[in-house]
Amino acid sequence: MTKLLFIRHGKTKWNLEGRYQGSQGDSPLLPASYEEIHQLAAALQDIHFSHIYASPLKRARDTAMTLKHDLDQPDLSVTILSRLREFNLGKMEGMAFTDVQAKYPAEFDNFRNHPDLYDPTAIQGESFQQLIKRMLPAIKQIVTANPRREDNVLIVSHGAALNALVNTMLGASLATLRDRGGLSNTSTTILETRDRGKSYKLLLWNDTSYLSRQPDPTDTI
Repeated sequence: MTKLLFIRHGKTKWNLEGRYQGSQGDSPLLPASYEEIHQLAAALQDIHFSHIYASPLKRARDTAMTLKHDLDQPDLSVTILSRLREFNLGKMEGMAFTDVQAKYPAEFDNFRNHPDLYDPTAIQGESFQQLIKRMLPAIKQIVTANPRREDNVLIVSHGAALNALVNTMLGASLATLRDRGGLSNTSTTILETRDRGKSYKLLLWNDTSYLSRQPDPTDTI
């Protein structure tokens, strides 16, 4: 049995400002976000992890390396996997949500609410199908490398990407990918597999109970 703990990176300046970041934008973590990552690490202290995997984007790498430092497990290593990066959002990256809604209303609505209808051609971005196709092999690689019953793995990535990935792993269709709602900054979502990745069970979704504050709308995507 392998447990996968999916962590969304800490909150960034662009999260706070309501801007799309995607795979090219990389706004820094807010100073307060490091304290929240410390709170997450404290909640995970009693779990032994076999590995940490992270997106190459700085906001995810900084989250992963802070967790590694705080967990203080001598043999715990961090591997960067490019397949764990956020959606390529093309022309929307760096734009305020309100500006995207005005300039690209169909793309704005479908990205948030109707993944099966989302067509990123006009913004020169990445589709849900393309994202899922590139991310699933990373999960297969992770599960294959951590097959033991006691293996717990941290995967640090991004809100929109993790939402699409995890729900696909649980059998959701494109049309229902967003039915569980969004993922908050510094949240934890846990899946387990008992058959080496053939199927997954959801144990926890978007947990932020360890944070000292309640998430607000700028945290969730």
